Amino acid sequence: MPADNAVTLPDTPDSYAKDLEKLEIELLLEGVFRHYGFDFRSYAYTSLKRRLWKRIQAEGLRTVSALQERVLHDSGMMEKLLLDLSINVTAMYRDPSFYLAFRETVVPLLRTYPFIRLWHAGCSTGEEVYSMAILLEEEGLYDRARIYATDINEVVLHRAKAGIFPLEKMQEYTQNYMRAGGKRSFSEYYTAMYDGALFNSSLTRNVVFSQHNLVTDGSFSEFNVILCRNVMIYFDRDLQNRVHELFYNSLAMFGVLALGNKESLRFSRFEPCYDALDPREKIYRRVR
Repeated sequence: MPADNAVTLPDTPDSYAKDLEKLEIELLLEGVFRHYGFDFRSYAYTSLKRRLWKRIQAEGLRTVSALQERVLHDSGMMEKLLLDLSINVTAMYRDPSFYLAFRETVVPLLRTYPFIRLWHAGCSTGEEVYSMAILLEEEGLYDRARIYATDINEVVLHRAKAGIFPLEKMQEYTQNYMRAGGKRSFSEYYTAMYDGALFNSSLTRNVVFSQHNLVTDGSFSEFNVILCRNVMIYFDRDLQNRVHELFYNSLAMFGVLALGNKESLRFSRFEPCYDALDPREKIYRRVR
């Protein structure tokens, strides 16, 4: 998932009472959780608030309560809000230095496994899933790997399965791919169609796309690698700790955890359970 584009989002109108706003947001999030089962109650408040105001303004509303009324009585509005709150900013080979470090540091470890299970948590529209599939293919590991790509949002999962990304992005993605240590011509992996790039269906032959909520759902398998990059920056401290516990319980001994470059295990009670394989790229290995 994402880089925080919150700086471009609207803030609370100056005339709006802050105490009342906080109460309304708490009631809205409680209603969403109890009616739809999506739990955003532990998301970082400032970023979440701005995303709510983005939807309020887009719908021509004036208050958080007005948005609550719409959301609770219109599932279509809930889908729009889910897209706003689940933050779907991603790119192929986003942070190329991470993928280069993964190739150089993690791939040699994975070669020792007969079968590899990877969990890409918060996969959004799938650009980073395809990036990892290509990397594993080039390293000769993909035929003995399975990538479980999950997200809270079914709409973005459908986009991920389709494997069609904007053609205008291919120049940027090609540069990312080269900086990430790509070994072929990036254009080998897609076919240009009108304004889209359709990626080869063979890249998803070992990918399972599935809905999973990091806030409320539990562990569903044991993994050798868990990638959850730029997702937990939107969670408050308590929720971050809960997700770290979920990952710890889902990761095999000596398995690898990869976080975003603004995320860390520091101050988590699980920090002593990991060694840093590459502290700059936030790649850790479970050791106890």
